[in-house]
Amino acid sequence: MTSERHSASPSSDNAAHAGGPIHATSHGHGPTAGASHAPGASPTGGASHGSHGGDPWKSLTRDDGQPNIDMNERGAEREGRPQTMDRRLFMQFLGFHTSAATPRMGVESLASAFTERRIAAVVYDDVNDPRGLGILTWSENPAHFVTAVRPLLGDAVRGLTLRPELTMLGRTYSTGYEQDLPFWLIDRPQQTVLNPAHDWAVWYPLRRSGAFARLEPREQGAILREHATIGRAYGEKDLAHDVRLACHGLDARDNEFVIGLVGKALHPLSHIVQTMRKTRQTSEFINQMGPFFVGHVAWRSAPTAPGA
Repeated sequence: MTSERHSASPSSDNAAHAGGPIHATSHGHGPTAGASHAPGASPTGGASHGSHGGDPWKSLTRDDGQPNIDMNERGAEREGRPQTMDRRLFMQFLGFHTSAATPRMGVESLASAFTERRIAAVVYDDVNDPRGLGILTWSENPAHFVTAVRPLLGDAVRGLTLRPELTMLGRTYSTGYEQDLPFWLIDRPQQTVLNPAHDWAVWYPLRRSGAFARLEPREQGAILREHATIGRAYGEKDLAHDVRLACHGLDARDNEFVIGLVGKALHPLSHIVQTMRKTRQTSEFINQMGPFFVGHVAWRSAPTAPGA
């Protein structure tokens, strides 16, 4: 893995190398998803499917009443055959204060270490903290955060002090509607955060109320479609793109999802959050959102080829 210095005004060649705006249509993987901002919403704006975004307990009981635990991710049928795979991407966001002489020196130290150890990452300057940094890393193997990322960030020479309130860990998940399951769960999240055209990011966790899970599937679907329709509109205009992660049992504050919004400018990211506040899901069924990290890319790994 090579690395590249972040440029505030990336060239069109670099943008093209990263796939340009992160739309599904540009990669031949079905309808544009954009920033759906709806945990459990499908890439096409439909309702959740089965246990993957809907009611997980429905998949746990066989006809004979015995447990039936299915750990696979499931996408839409392709050529009449179901897509299943036991793969997903884990992503971890950590917030820090840096004690380096200047924040820029702290970023340069991290960039050098990530590049030397071939660790894919994004380093953000915290807009709301003059000495604050955000660090995003990812892997299909969650042990990566312990065996590779932890030793690097925990080294006292880095001069980093953890801000635990900003710690977020989640995993990509299927909804049952993905036309290309590996792309949606493995490649797209990486392309979204590594796109050099998108310098701004907002990361935050959220928890949905138990009342949502008790709704009938049809009603859940209508609520999620409202969210997804708004998100697609922002994505199609290249205003905001999202990374959606499930964090059930992975979050110290019992949140259920981690949301990352990225784009060329900050205002659209704030605007989509404001717009979503009016939806039924947010206004009635979201118990908790935040804290919010607002960042601008200081350094990122070079984009890698899909499947690399």
